[in-house]
Amino acid sequence: MTFLAIDVGNTRLKWAVFDQARPGAALLEHGVEFLDHIERLSEGPWARLAPPRHMLGCVVAGDTVRRRVAEQMELWDVPPRWVVPAAEEAGVVNGYDHPSRLGADRWVAMIGARHRVLAQGAARPLVLVMVGTAVTVEALDASGRFLGGFILPGHGIMLRALEAGTAGLHVPTGEVRPFPSNTSDALTSGGTYAIAGAVECMVQHLLAHCGQEPACIMTGGAGWKMAPSMTRPFELVENLIFDGLLEITAHRWADAPA
Repeated sequence: MTFLAIDVGNTRLKWAVFDQARPGAALLEHGVEFLDHIERLSEGPWARLAPPRHMLGCVVAGDTVRRRVAEQMELWDVPPRWVVPAAEEAGVVNGYDHPSRLGADRWVAMIGARHRVLAQGAARPLVLVMVGTAVTVEALDASGRFLGGFILPGHGIMLRALEAGTAGLHVPTGEVRPFPSNTSDALTSGGTYAIAGAVECMVQHLLAHCGQEPACIMTGGAGWKMAPSMTRPFELVENLIFDGLLEITAHRWADAPA
């Protein structure tokens, strides 16, 4: 009963095949493709896969990209299914003013992170940071209610904005330093500490709101770059969206009528 999980971000598509559609399932195959090369999937890495029995995906790149992915799946008799944020799913309550307008990647990652915290012991508040093209910082209370979150530009967007709006800033990427003494290091350090400061602000908001130290989890392709510069320890989780997709599928099956 193999399960295909798909995470379509703003830059890349990540996919993984698991032996079952449940948390903790064994990973059988996985891969990454840039969005410009989605059409390679059906004749490339997907062509050698055994047809999955079930699929669930998360997409933030828009309807056109979602259709392109669905076309690549036509080599199998598996209907494409995509997560749409709801008022509640898998034990997480969506506190967004308009729940369906929340980014699907944020929603799925929150569900994965919430269940990761529960698996480690007692329920706790949670700050979840996703570091990618954009950076999101989410807050959940100990009951699993999503209270709200920040959206920030990622490092690349910050740098391009500065280069576009300021003369003389076309410089190579630098290092993160406490006291940058050249422009490259100043740009890299400024962006990194801007993100770290926003995260610490959310931690303090959640601590004041809940009266309990939150669990802190970080994910996303650039998470490993940010983790050393955070003001407090964060658990770095590589494929949290896949964890969330497995949780959602397992809960939907458990809640389905017999």
